[in-house]
Amino acid sequence: MVPVLIVGGSLVGLSASVFLGRLGVSHMVAERRAATSEHPRGRGNNMRTMELFRTAGVEPDIRKAAANLSGNHGIMQTDRLSGGQSRWLSARLTGGKPPEKDVCSTLRCACSQNDLEPVLLDHARRLGGDMRFGTELVSFTEDRDGVTCELRERESGRTYTMRTAYLLAADGPRSPVRERLGIGQSGGGDLFHNVSVTFRSKLLREVVGDQRFLVCYLNGTEGDGVLLPVDNEEKWVFHIPWFPERGQTLDHFTDTRIADHVRAAAGVRDLDVEVTGRAPWHAADRVADRYRQGRVFLIGDSAHEMPPTGAFGSNTGIQDAHNLAWKITAVLHGWAGEGLLDTYEDERRPVALATIARAIEQAAREEHPGYAAAQGPGQSTDLMTVSLGYRYLSTAVSGADTGAPTIPDTLRLQADPGTRAPHMTVVHNGDTKSTVDLYERCFVLLSGLPDGPWPSAVQAAAAKLGVPLVSYRIGAGPDFDLDTTAADGTDGGGADWAAVHGVTPQGAVLVRPDGIVAWRSADLPANPAHELTHVLEGLLSR
Repeated sequence: MVPVLIVGGSLVGLSASVFLGRLGVSHMVAERRAATSEHPRGRGNNMRTMELFRTAGVEPDIRKAAANLSGNHGIMQTDRLSGGQSRWLSARLTGGKPPEKDVCSTLRCACSQNDLEPVLLDHARRLGGDMRFGTELVSFTEDRDGVTCELRERESGRTYTMRTAYLLAADGPRSPVRERLGIGQSGGGDLFHNVSVTFRSKLLREVVGDQRFLVCYLNGTEGDGVLLPVDNEEKWVFHIPWFPERGQTLDHFTDTRIADHVRAAAGVRDLDVEVTGRAPWHAADRVADRYRQGRVFLIGDSAHEMPPTGAFGSNTGIQDAHNLAWKITAVLHGWAGEGLLDTYEDERRPVALATIARAIEQAAREEHPGYAAAQGPGQSTDLMTVSLGYRYLSTAVSGADTGAPTIPDTLRLQADPGTRAPHMTVVHNGDTKSTVDLYERCFVLLSGLPDGPWPSAVQAAAAKLGVPLVSYRIGAGPDFDLDTTAADGTDGGGADWAAVHGVTPQGAVLVRPDGIVAWRSADLPANPAHELTHVLEGLLSR
């Protein structure tokens, strides 16, 4: 039996493989395509996603793969590229320290899907993932002890049967797994449609000039759409609005029509345009009514669809995979009960609903080509708040504020239970790192008393429950495991950890393997070991 079978080997499925591999869980990935994506689809990896990749050891290779776009920033809007009226919809980062550096362990990264997937695949294989491209799931049957799956190799036609403890469906917005389970969807349905065109043009570089945008919205009457640079030289992507409701079919988008459309957008009649590919895509508002049915889980686009504005789609899916990976690991390794797996839907589905609402508002605010908003945009919520500020409410969190919104109006990361633990720069064993880097393989308890009872409480709770649990004493000076007086002067050095985490110096903060605050004790309880053990039993459905 394979403990976990992941169906779908795109960004979310590959990320799930990396996260499970890092946690030592044997698994298989079945992907119906013969290879990773050739189309440069979504490229925006937000701060939280990059933190997860950083902790998983993947970030350096992603940065290398993203080198072509490392100098591109922001979203521009214009009626045409040559001589048009332009404005920046998002701030152009032209130097200085980006604001997210104060609250994150790393920065966002623009890496196109066709460049990112091979990096994830390489790491997944190195971590022991059994990667089977050109393989599709034919059928599956669940029983009390596992799931029996029939798989088919598409090239040879050979079919075989395998058993798995858990099935993760990362098989896209038209998910066959979701459909076979009969899980419905809620939401507004299709919002708008586009045909994504890849093309080559050497002259377009001269037209664009030094406007190093990540995305450019063209709102002219003849050349509307979205332009995205691939290499800033001759490779480009253009999203052309598509209106099936007006009788347009994909046959409408001939090479000639596409080339004329791009030339109109550029404002250059004789622009060289060589179409190299096209693919339809649909912006939608849909969320699965359930994320779990027995031993089968939906992650990524199989669970939720949202418009591309804000670049939340793949990020939300990758964070789904990260949330589920440690929980499945805990159950498989015997230190959590099955009830922990129910918290995956309890935590991630509200985040998807709230994120979709923000993405739709963003589409209206940015006047995304092809999208006719039913109403004007609501109050603006900055992208960093959406990316980092979401909070969970489930039995895997103790002491969460039940009245707080899933995504707040302003970013507040002060170790409230259910939120991402604060970032602080510390020195640990001579290395400067972020506290966020510590959260991956086990629970972590932070406390501040050099000779206090918390470390021994951690040892007692871990021994009694068999739970991987590590204690760090954090404070200013060499007497602490984590020294907040960072010698290199990076952000967070010298900060008061207790103030940052909302506790007294005698208190403690318990952080889950996914970096979410599970519980905090503002002060020192009468019996720390008993209190911590009791809390962990509840968090882990013991």
